[in-house]
Amino acid sequence: MNHHSTIANTEVVRLITIPISHYCEKVRWALDLLKIPYIEERHVPAFHLWATRKHGGSSVPILVAKSGNFIDSTDILHYLDTLNPESHGLYPKEPELRREVEELEELFDARLGADTRNWGYFYRSGDRETMRTGWCSGTPQLERLGFEIIFPFLSSTIRQRYNITVDSAAKALQGIQEIFEIVDRRLAGGKTYLVGDTISAADITFAALAAPVLLPPEHPVMVSKIAELPIEMAAVIKQLQLTAAGVYALRLYREQRQVQ
Repeated sequence: MNHHSTIANTEVVRLITIPISHYCEKVRWALDLLKIPYIEERHVPAFHLWATRKHGGSSVPILVAKSGNFIDSTDILHYLDTLNPESHGLYPKEPELRREVEELEELFDARLGADTRNWGYFYRSGDRETMRTGWCSGTPQLERLGFEIIFPFLSSTIRQRYNITVDSAAKALQGIQEIFEIVDRRLAGGKTYLVGDTISAADITFAALAAPVLLPPEHPVMVSKIAELPIEMAAVIKQLQLTAAGVYALRLYREQRQVQ
């Protein structure tokens, strides 16, 4: 999947992903925002290991670049920030503002990312049609065929790996609500962005990692509609969409998520 750019003399990097991964969406968004040309190599879960192990990692995203392989979404964003210094940066140059962005990014990565994944999988990991869309979109044909065969195993493995239970889903939702409240407070007074007056890595990270519980229409992979969701899940998403944090993240997708 090629993404073209108007930037001349910029290397074309390769992004290895699982389509629905919100950490991969975080990196996609950064690449698109910075207008860095890239090729996205999408894989179905389990099959992705053939690609990631070649580059020194086990999980996605992995960015393959001339400078080396980057196997963590935050490390990738820091690297991307150096590729096109003339464009808007993901991290402010002012040390104090940069520290704020990096602390928020770390908070969202460590807590929000895990909680939205676990809460969403509690409701959807057993739904073959939903997971086919999320895991298989744009992946190689052989992997899509493999998905149909191993889906029961994949679904079970996901639930075991992340300890998906009624109790863990409730705890994950509590964690999501706590992070949304933190963001609500930071946006108090009508702030447009979390730090400073332009979009940063903190904003991208929050919006991308919150996407599974907000369902922004502009998301390049996520296609679920609230009417199709379990009633309990849909009710929570509607509540989160109405919070200040939810309104802000949906606005970022609407106004800032331009795909190359």
